Amino acid sequence: MVKKAPRRTAERIIETSLALFNRFGEPNVSTNLISTELRISPGNLYYHFPAKDELVNALFDRYLTQLNPLLNAAADVHDVEDAWFFIHSLFEQLWDHRFLYRDLNDLISRNRRLETEVKDLLARQQRAFAQLIAGLHHQGALQLDGAQREALATHMVVLLTWWLSYEYVRNPRHALEEDSAAQALMGGAQHVLRLLSPHLIVGARAHLQSLLAPYSTAPTD
Repeated sequence: MVKKAPRRTAERIIETSLALFNRFGEPNVSTNLISTELRISPGNLYYHFPAKDELVNALFDRYLTQLNPLLNAAADVHDVEDAWFFIHSLFEQLWDHRFLYRDLNDLISRNRRLETEVKDLLARQQRAFAQLIAGLHHQGALQLDGAQREALATHMVVLLTWWLSYEYVRNPRHALEEDSAAQALMGGAQHVLRLLSPHLIVGARAHLQSLLAPYSTAPTD
C-alpha cells in the first residue's frame, strides 16, 4: 500500500490557523496556540510565517483565489435561479473564511495590506452585484433605472459584508460554530435575495419566492 506524502508544514499551519481563527476569532488566537495545536515549535511556525499578519494575509489570498472565479461569473447571471445559486455560493465562500468578516474592523485597523485590499474587494463585489442586477434587467425580469440598480448593488454588498457580524452579535456563543452554518448561510442568502424581490416582475418574483420558501421562516413578500 502506497503511503500518502505528509502535508507540508506551511499548509498545515494555514489550515489549522483558519480553523482556530474561525472558531475563536483572530484576535483571540496567538501564534503560540497555533504551534501548540500543531505540535510544532514556535520557531518552526515563525520560520514559515514570521508574523501573524502574514498568516492572515495568506488566508486572505486563499479566500480571493477561491472567490475570484465566482465574482467573474456574475455577468452570466440571467434569471432568479442563477442569482439564487450565485448568492448562495458567495455565502459559502464567506463562511469558509468567516473570521475575516467577524473581525474585519479590527483586522483593517492594524493590517495596512488588508486596509487596501478589502476596499478593492468591496468594489469588485459591488461590480459583480451590478452585473447580476443588469443581467436580470436585460432579460426583463427586473425593472429599475440605472441609479436604482447601483443603489441596490450597494445594499447587497453591505448586507453580504455585515451579515455574519449581525448573526454573531445576536448569538455570540453559537452563531459562527459549524453546527450553525446552514442557518447562517441560508439566512444571509435569503435576505440578500429578498432585496431583489420588490423589483422583480410578477413571474420572476413568484419563482424567487418558491426557491426561498423551503428554507424561510419569515413571511414571503
